[in-house]
Formats: sequence, structure tokens, C-alpha cells
Amino acid sequence: MKEVTDCKGEPLPVFGKGVVTYCDVEKGAVPFDSVWNLKVLMLVDLSNGSTDVPVPAAGQFYLLRSAKSGLLLGRPISIYMSRKAGEAAHLEFLILKKGKGTEELCSLSKNDEIELIGPLGNTFPAPKFGDKVCIVGGGIGIAPVAGFATTLPEKSYDFFACFKSGSYGLDYIAPNELTITTDDGSAGIKGMLPAALTAKILKEKGYTKVYACGPTPMLAYLQKICNGAGVQSYLSMENRMACGVGACLGCTITTTEGNKRCCKDGPIFKGEILQFEPPKNKALFGSAKAQDGTIAEFEPDLSVEVAGVKFENPVIAASGTFGYGSEYSSIFDVNKLGGICSKGLTLQARPGNTGTRLVETPSGLINSIGLENPGIEHFIEHELPGMLALKPVTIANLSGSSIETYVEGAKLLDKTDVPMIELNISCPNVKAGGMGFGMAPETAANVTKAVREVTKKPLMVKLTPNAPDLIGIAMAVREAGADALSLVNTFQAISIDLNTGRPVFDNIRAGFSGPAVKPIALRMVYDLVQAMNKLPENERIPVVGLGGISCWQDAVEFLMAGAEAIQVGTATFANPNTMIEIVQGLRSYMKSRGFKSIAEFRGIAQ
Repeated sequence: MKEVTDCKGEPLPVFGKGVVTYCDVEKGAVPFDSVWNLKVLMLVDLSNGSTDVPVPAAGQFYLLRSAKSGLLLGRPISIYMSRKAGEAAHLEFLILKKGKGTEELCSLSKNDEIELIGPLGNTFPAPKFGDKVCIVGGGIGIAPVAGFATTLPEKSYDFFACFKSGSYGLDYIAPNELTITTDDGSAGIKGMLPAALTAKILKEKGYTKVYACGPTPMLAYLQKICNGAGVQSYLSMENRMACGVGACLGCTITTTEGNKRCCKDGPIFKGEILQFEPPKNKALFGSAKAQDGTIAEFEPDLSVEVAGVKFENPVIAASGTFGYGSEYSSIFDVNKLGGICSKGLTLQARPGNTGTRLVETPSGLINSIGLENPGIEHFIEHELPGMLALKPVTIANLSGSSIETYVEGAKLLDKTDVPMIELNISCPNVKAGGMGFGMAPETAANVTKAVREVTKKPLMVKLTPNAPDLIGIAMAVREAGADALSLVNTFQAISIDLNTGRPVFDNIRAGFSGPAVKPIALRMVYDLVQAMNKLPENERIPVVGLGGISCWQDAVEFLMAGAEAIQVGTATFANPNTMIEIVQGLRSYMKSRGFKSIAEFRGIAQ
């Protein structure tokens, strides 16, 4: 069977699998390890029974995804070079390593399996006889235009290659004239594209067609000078996308002809129809950045203060995931954390829930532990001394089945040296108490007020995301005496056994946590901080954010949303070093951006 084509005879995109034949650092790219060369042998299409593989045209792209990937979406990568080989196709890509998806692609090894959807998008239109052709590539945008250049006769075009530093992707081209620019002057002309190409030069050279791919500011500049010189331009655009085939409408860009799908109507567009908007926000930097753009050498201060309690850094181990601190001490240095929340504590010892307690889901975990713990008196005598001996701030997580048990537990903790109490009115895994107190403003306020009256300890109230009025509850417990708020606890979820047709958990409902909940938890923290900021400054209380945080980037998002500190839970099960990596990543981020303290960027997103 031949490859599937449309009415014009053009090959339609297919879903197929391939094997990696080569994956290594692209020579000449600076910094080293920033750009990779990936070569793939694409095999017979799996979806439509075809025995042939379509070969891409210059300018098209593929959605690439490792067959072993844990990521949802393939990454759109422009074709660099390709050739047919019997019933397979040899494809070559240049990949800029800048996120999880591209990092995963750059870590592939020879013979690894890869999934591909493509070829996708349109192609660069061939120049007409007599056209004077100018090709421009910027950064990783060099790949598709270099591929296009190889389809043209040698010496029939001029090529401008623009980089921040170094140069790469020029091995296959044969231009009449090659001009290289670099921001740092490491190759060719020092400066960006305007240093080598202007509207005046377009006219002087007599160019009639300009083909380009690169960063948006470069393309906007090219559109401007081409319009000014009366030269036709074809610009290859990019945007985030999901389907790649024009179905989801997630990658639209604005043009004078209305919205256009970057994946289906593009990625190549006539330059005159594109509408480039100026950047909405400038890059964020701290006080250590000088006027000349340099950042002074300094050691950032990661310390934070929550309800009068100082933490050396904002990373706190969440209750229920870290035991009492010593459990992980042989795996990593727990003294590098800012704080540790104890296992959920109740007045009397609890055996926890019966039956299955854990179910793994994509990007998350459902748990039904049921607050198993030895009781507060046992904790005070046996576990608390070990926690207090550690450097991180000890936080006792207090739960109960009635207001009376909350109060009696608080009385016992008040007599100890524990620096802070986290009042848990949000646990979804118990039949009495827990989340039952945190679902309505009145009940949440009642238990908070009762505990407040029997302890002078700083009181942080942990809220549930399952409540219908999260802001109302937060304000109610604030008025009832809370010194801080932590959110969110787990989301209610269920799992069903396919063999029995019955719910897996004895309590039917259980608590869902993990990376999947992070965007929702972040939105709730953002909303609460926004509401808190509307109060007079002396009436506000700090918010500690948690929910799906698994890397330093997640932590920075919560801090930018206004969280005073963050807690990490489920991610520790996947990678015990998660919290240490977050501390390290946060420090590196602050140094690279010139932030001397977390206060310089906390709440900046509000």
C-alpha cells in the first residue's frame, strides 16, 4: 500500500514509531550541551496500514515523544534534514534543550524507541525564476531554513545566521554569501540581525524573497524591514500546541486575516499578514542586577518568617509524607530543610483505615491512611525530642474527631517546646472530624477559636480544597485566631477495582495528591492571597502553599503567587531528594536573577 495523500497528492501526517540512530551534542552550539542533534529512522505507519512512510518537505515539523515518556504531549520539532530509505525515512532534528520535553528527547540513546506524528504543517514556497533569495535563521530556527536551503541550487541564495554565541547548523548549506552574527562577537559580526541586515541592505542587494525562522523579535524586525523595502517574506512561526493536526485550536496566532492555526495553516505564513504584539512583560530581575545588566556576586537569603517563626528556607516537609523527620535521615541530610510537619496527630492513638491504603494514578497518588499515629502523649515522649534535635523547624500537625479532642491535644502540645502547631481540619480520610470541620466557615471557626483559647503557640490552619467556599473559610479561621494558613490538603477521589466492580478503598473516598493537582492548588493559593491583600495590612496572615509541588520551578510559582513558604509531600515518594533539589534550584534561580531575598519576588504575580 502506498502512502496516504490528500487531493493534491501531498502526504498526510501519520502516527508512527521510529528508532534513534544518533543523539549527541551539536558541535558549535554555545553553551555546550544546549543544542542536540537527533537522528531517527521512522518506520511503517501504525495507524492506517500504510507500507510507506511520508517524507517531509522543508519547513514542516513532527510531534516527537519518547515511547517511554511520562509526558502527555509530544514536542513540535522542525525537520532539519530527511531522506527516504525503502519503506522508512531517515529524519534529522536539531533540538534546543530548554524544558522537560526537550530534555527528555536529548537524553535518548541509540536504538531507543520514539513516537512521531507528522509530517505536519505547510512548506516554504519555492522561489520563482529570477528571484533574489535571502534566507535568515536565528538560533534553533536555523534548522528549518537550513533544510530549505538544501533544496535550492548552490550559490542561488544568501544566508544570514544569527546566534547569541557560537554557530551551528550550517554544515549542509551552500550559499552565495554567508553572514554570521553573534551577540557576543564570538563568530562573525558582533550584534544581532540589524547589525547585518536592514531595509536599506535589502534594497541594495536586490532581494525579492526573504525566508526566515527564529525568535519572535527577530521575525517582527524582518517583517518591518521587508514591508519597508517592498520585499515578500515568508516567516516560520511557533506556538505551544497539543494535537498538531488543526483539531484543538490551541496554537492559533493572530493575523490580518483572522486567527490562523500555527500547526495546520502554518507554521509558514506570508510576513505581511502577521500581527506581532509587543512583549507584555519584561524579564524579572532583583536588586543585585546593575544598570549595565551584570549581576553582582552574592549569596541569596532564603530565610522566611511565618507567624513569627523563622525558617532557614521556605521548603517544609508536608504532614503525612515525612514521618517525624528521622525516617529519611539516612537517605539525605534532612537538616537542609526549612521545616518538618509531623505525621497527623490525634489525642488517642489511631490504627488508621482498613483495607487498601494506596493507589497510584497518572501523575498522582490516592491515599487512605486514616491518620494512623501513636497519640499525642506518645509523640511528646518519644518522637518530639528527635524532631526538636533536628535543625528544621518542627511543626506538630494536630487533628481530632471532636472539638474536645482538638482542645485536649492542643493543651498537651502547648506545654512542649514545639515551635508551631498546624491545625488539620482538612483530612479527607477519616469518618469523624478532619475535613468535616473544614467544610463550612462556622465549624472551621469554632474549632480554631477553641484551640486558640488553650495555646499560645503560633497556629497555622490547614485547609481543604474540597470546601465550597474556601475564601470564606479562610477568613473565618483568620478572625477566629489563626496566625497562618496552609493549603491545600488532598482532593477527594475514588478508585474502582475492575475485577470486583467495587470501590478499592473501604471508606470509598480517599485523598488525591501529586503533580496532577498542582495547577489547581496554585490557583487556590493565588485566590486566597489575592483576597488577603484586600484586607488592611495589619489584618493579613501569611499563606503556606502546597499541592503537587515537585520541582523548584513549582516552588517559585507558589512563591510568586504570594505564598510565604511551601510544603512538599507526594513528590518525596518519587524522588527522596526532591526537597533538597528545590532548595538548591531556588538558590540558583535567585542568584541568576539577582534576587537577594525571597521577598523581592514573592507575590509578584498578583
